[in-house]
Amino acid sequence: MRNKWKIISGISAVLLLLIITGIYTSYKEKVPPNDISVTGNTAGNLNNKGLFAESNGKVYFSNAYDGNYLYSMNSDETDLQKLTDTPVSSINVGGDHLYFYMDNLGGGKGEFFTIRTYGVYRTDLNGKHRKSLDRNTAVTMQLVGDYIYYQRYSNQDFTLFYKVKTDKSEITQVSEDIINPAACHNGIIYFNGTGKDHYLYALDTRTDTISTVYKGNLWFPAYQDDYIYYLDVSSDYRLCRYSLSGNYVEVLTSDRVDTFNVGSNCIFYQRNSTSDPALMRMNLDGSNPEVVAAGNYENINLTSQYAYFNSFGEDVPVYHTPVNGPVSVSTFAAAENIAAP
Repeated sequence: MRNKWKIISGISAVLLLLIITGIYTSYKEKVPPNDISVTGNTAGNLNNKGLFAESNGKVYFSNAYDGNYLYSMNSDETDLQKLTDTPVSSINVGGDHLYFYMDNLGGGKGEFFTIRTYGVYRTDLNGKHRKSLDRNTAVTMQLVGDYIYYQRYSNQDFTLFYKVKTDKSEITQVSEDIINPAACHNGIIYFNGTGKDHYLYALDTRTDTISTVYKGNLWFPAYQDDYIYYLDVSSDYRLCRYSLSGNYVEVLTSDRVDTFNVGSNCIFYQRNSTSDPALMRMNLDGSNPEVVAAGNYENINLTSQYAYFNSFGEDVPVYHTPVNGPVSVSTFAAAENIAAP
């Protein structure tokens, strides 16, 4: 009889442990709700591959010196930590979680073949508890409240516009159009048309309804303080801004622009020129343009303290300069040093 009670007690203890583990796991996988105003990254960063994202003094970035793996650091580039061992892009941060597109082109090893792992993923802020939200290719993705809106590509559907809830409880096709969700403010996604026109449209994520905002010919819209900054397709891709409240357009530069990023106080952009290409910086109203670095650069990502970029077609070295104050370009040594063997 005593042995029987020992067995029963042992089974009960195991069941209790399983229940406690299940409750703990369920708790850890819960995603607290976000306010509709929460967005995961800036339009300028996401339009430049979303390699850096900042929240509460922490910067999360794709380290080009270490296979584009996910790292974190303070905004002043101290306390660098490696969070994942897989390449990431389109980084978003909101609440207690990170969201990103992961594509492990090298793959993991199966018994007879190489396994490629890719899709939309969520982790804790420390990179732990990684969870797949959608195992499809995602081009650009933006966190809006409790949903990730993203351009989803598959061999069956080609590129369509989807959303997935942050806890993966819901996945929905929003539109058959190719919509770039990078520019978002207070639950409204601003995007340019890609089919019959390049007008500026607004998608209200509360209802997923679309309305026309401005009948222009624009590309890569970015929201900042009631303005939409964009490339003017009809005028050789010059950089302009449209006032949402005033309904007027300002031309910021006559330069042909390849890519740009709008910060809180200034704009960085790549000037397209056969004779004098350069990474440029100017004020939000287009005044005081200055050369940051001569040559052709890409992947301009901004944090509160630094602008990051690299030479066109070359992942490394990664350069940086203070966003504000005098230009002082140097290599992103902290990221290189921590990746060194």
